Amino acid sequence: MMKNATDSSSAVLPRLPIHYGWIIMVAGTVCIFACLGLGRFSLGMLLPSMGEALGLSYSQMGFISTANFVGYLGAVLISGRIMQRVGARNLIALALLLVSLSMMVISRSDSMTAITILYILTGMGSAMANIPIMALLSIWFAQHKRGKAAGFVVIGNGFAIILCGSLIPYINTLHSDGWRTNWLVLGGIVLCCAVLCYVVLRNNPAKEGLLPVGAESAEQQSRFRVQSSDDIALNSKIVLHCAAIYFLFGFTYVIYVTFVVTSMIVDRGYAESAAGIFWSCIGLLSLLSGPIPGAFSDKFGRKTALIAAFSIQAIAYLLVALPLPNIFLFVSIGCYGIVAWSVPSIISALVADYAGQQRVAAVFGFVTFIFGIGQISGPYLAGLLAEKTGSFAGSFFLAFCLAVVAIIFSLLLPAKKS
Repeated sequence: MMKNATDSSSAVLPRLPIHYGWIIMVAGTVCIFACLGLGRFSLGMLLPSMGEALGLSYSQMGFISTANFVGYLGAVLISGRIMQRVGARNLIALALLLVSLSMMVISRSDSMTAITILYILTGMGSAMANIPIMALLSIWFAQHKRGKAAGFVVIGNGFAIILCGSLIPYINTLHSDGWRTNWLVLGGIVLCCAVLCYVVLRNNPAKEGLLPVGAESAEQQSRFRVQSSDDIALNSKIVLHCAAIYFLFGFTYVIYVTFVVTSMIVDRGYAESAAGIFWSCIGLLSLLSGPIPGAFSDKFGRKTALIAAFSIQAIAYLLVALPLPNIFLFVSIGCYGIVAWSVPSIISALVADYAGQQRVAAVFGFVTFIFGIGQISGPYLAGLLAEKTGSFAGSFFLAFCLAVVAIIFSLLLPAKKS
């Protein structure tokens, strides 16, 4: 049963058998499913057929992916400020609407220029939905519950990958221009998610007569606010340290998710349908990659969890980079899948630990901005490298090397704030 912040009967929400914070978490999963899962991670499955139809080179494919991250990067720093003015709920709904409409218009586009501009808008919408939903978690969940909550939210990416891995190849078999239909269908799904998020989300538990999940009393919550509301500067050592780690994650993971399907088709000769099955397997495995590492970080510390996550990712990148038998490709996919979304959930919890409720959106926005620079750099450089060498092996090996650097940076993190 939910615990009221006061004895007043003025709560707006109906009484439920679970705390409404868990409903917020489910809506957050839907939000991530739409803004990142469909808005970004569908591109890996869309690129082969779209690239063939439009005659795109590897570098052009990488540039389209980079365009999304340019839009994302441009929006992350202003998302916190806009959220303070219009509220997280309104901003998320409007941002998902932007993602939806831009994807639908891409389905009718023929030129590289038009697709690039529209995918920039998709990236902007993704950022303006992602930042506030992660900030909401710090408001609706106490510190010792944040890792688990963020972990469940980011598995929305996994559900999207599972859907795209089966839906996109199927639609491509039905139409000669199946990639256009795919963009339209996916945009329509995002639109439905926007409506759901607007209906379900709420900005503050206190206004609903509730405490955050895990706060046992108003007095405990008051003490928690005092302990974790320091005016942390964006250029402080810990924020820059977190940003550097998140940059390395952004640079490395995006190479894998953007090009692993294309690499399977071009370098290893798999059919698109077979590659789609493997892509769905990543999504299926990734359903555990948020909750388990997030809960692990709540119990054993963010530092330990980050080291474990980057170590497994480094193995995934190395296995796909080396000229090994195809069985190692399956191992790579398995390694990547089980930790796919672990780092974002851990970083968001880590930032909230240090920033406090009042600053979390601004600090997470800044850290995500640096992360976005990594996302911009990764796919474009990987595409250029693949064009120069004729395969993606070098690109994946670059991702491995930087994942090792991320392990070192994680080892140097200071102890978790008490």
